[in-house]
Formats: sequence, structure tokens, C-alpha cells
Amino acid sequence: MGEVSTVGIDLAKSVFQVHGSDPSGTVMFRKKLRRDQVLAFFSTLPRCVVAMEACASAHYWAREIAALGHDTRLIPPAYVKPFVKRQKNDMADAEAICEAAQRPTMRFVPGKSAEAQASAVVFRTRDLLVRQRTQLINALRGHLTEFGYIVRQGVGHIARLVEIIGDATSDVPAQARPVLTVIAQSLQALQAQIALLDREIANRAKADPVAKRLMTIPGVGPVTATALVALAPAASTFRRGRDFAAWLGLVPRQHSSGGKERLGRTTKMGERSLRRLLILGASSATKVAARDPDKAGAWLASMLTRKPRMLVTVALANKMARTVWALMAHGGSYRAPAAAV
Repeated sequence: MGEVSTVGIDLAKSVFQVHGSDPSGTVMFRKKLRRDQVLAFFSTLPRCVVAMEACASAHYWAREIAALGHDTRLIPPAYVKPFVKRQKNDMADAEAICEAAQRPTMRFVPGKSAEAQASAVVFRTRDLLVRQRTQLINALRGHLTEFGYIVRQGVGHIARLVEIIGDATSDVPAQARPVLTVIAQSLQALQAQIALLDREIANRAKADPVAKRLMTIPGVGPVTATALVALAPAASTFRRGRDFAAWLGLVPRQHSSGGKERLGRTTKMGERSLRRLLILGASSATKVAARDPDKAGAWLASMLTRKPRMLVTVALANKMARTVWALMAHGGSYRAPAAAV
């Protein structure tokens, strides 16, 4: 029996389970640690590989344990699940993490610095506020519908909702008006907060040279460019643009067997915020191309004549993802393909 070489740790809020093994896979120890015991325990171990699932607080613990001299690795939870034997509990999870980390073909999640995580906070906050704004808009539209007022969907019609509530001559009952005013005021406050975050994101895009180069890609604006810089892994993580597009989930899911290829819907893997932003940018480009085919490139114009628009939108988002990877990996700015003579 040698000394410990790999440790799997099942992260939790208060009680952590650790499992250590030597290079041959022999179990060296199984321990249950309280939160305040974790760093003290790892400070006593010789340098080894410490693996954990890429979940909440994983990047924090990876940084703290790496500072003690260990080699930390984060594993996607889906890749750990096949190694769990029969019953699922904290001890079995820690053992599965330890075993998965020793596989030579295992894929790991790149660790993030505290600064990288801090840069992502603005996008998480903006997404939260946008969802809350949508809830309030739907609530107002639903309530006003009961009183005979029909307002079109979309953020652009918020002013009409507020106007109806503030109009003393409208047919909105007096009992409902004060409550609807509270919703309208909350909606206006959210609008102001979202505008503030949009200005912050725009300022970051202007100050970041990589984001400025990404904005040369058609369909990529300040929000998408800054989000790509903050949320996407380093370009060196992927061998080529196809791998980056696959990580984003912009490729069909495969369920092939017996030499027969079966392709399904998009896998929706990776960072969903980035995938959504790229699809929104591609959607704008396809709408413009559908209205004015002369402004569309040859590939996009040809696809729109043969395929459904949503399929073309996802395909264009895939191409945009590949272009993003190329600019992040090799530098330079976007250059439109030359027209065929």
C-alpha cells in the first residue's frame, strides 16, 4: 500500500465526505469533515490530486485547496454518476469522484479565479432582473385583461400598461388601482436597474480589447461580447471552434448505433446564458436577412430558402460560436467572406 495520490471530496454546506486512494486504487481513508476542518485536513496531506464535482462553491474550494499545494480538478457531475455503485450517499459520491478522477480520458472543468467569477455577477444579476420584469409585465397584462384592456406582448409596450393604470378615466376599478400601481412602480424600478446594468456592461465592452474585437461579428453586441469574455473558458481549452460550439450545446444530440446515425435536438450543454445570447443575435440576423435578402450572405440566403427559420437561426449561432473561438484563440477581427464572382 502506497501513500495517497487521489482524493475525492463530496462538497456540501456543512459536512464534507472525503475518500482517498493510492495509485493502485486501494482505499487509504474515508473521512467525514465539518466545514471548518476541511482546509486543516488537506494541509496535512502530501501533494496529491484533489477532485470534486463542478457544482456550487466548487471553484472556491478548488482555489483554497490549490493554495495548499494540491492539484485540484473539477469534474462535471454527469461524468461522475456512472461511477456511483448501487446506493447513492455522500460516501459513495466521494468514492465515485475519486475513481472518475483517475480515468485517463476524463474531461475536467477549468477552474475560475475569484475575479472571473466576479465578472459574471453582472450577467447573473441582469438575467434575474429581466426574469422578474417579465413576471411583472405578464401580471399586469393578465390583470388588465380581466377589465377589458388588451396590450401586446413585449417590453416595448410597458409604457402603455403604466398609462392605463395611471389614467383616472379608465375602467380599472378603484379597489384594484392601488395594487396595480405597486406593480407598475416595481416594473419601472426594474427598468431603471436593468438600464444601469446595461450601461455597466457597455462600459466594460468598450474597455476590453477582446470584447471590442468580438463585437465586429454580425449579431454580437456589447452584452454578448462581454458575457463571452467573462463566462467562456479560455480558448485553449478547446482544440477547435467545433468543440466550442459543441460545449455551448449548439449541435444535435446523437443517439446512433449499428452504424446508423440518429440526430436529435440540440444538446443544450455548456453555459446556457451564452447559448441564449448567441441564438438571440442569430435570430436578429435571420430576421434582417428574411426582410432584405440582399443584405444576407450567400450561405444564409440559401439556407433560408431551404430550411425553417429556427433551424437556420441555430445553425447561424453555431457558425457565430466558431467565429468567436477563432477570434479568441488567434486574435484579429471579423472579416466578412468575399462574395463569389
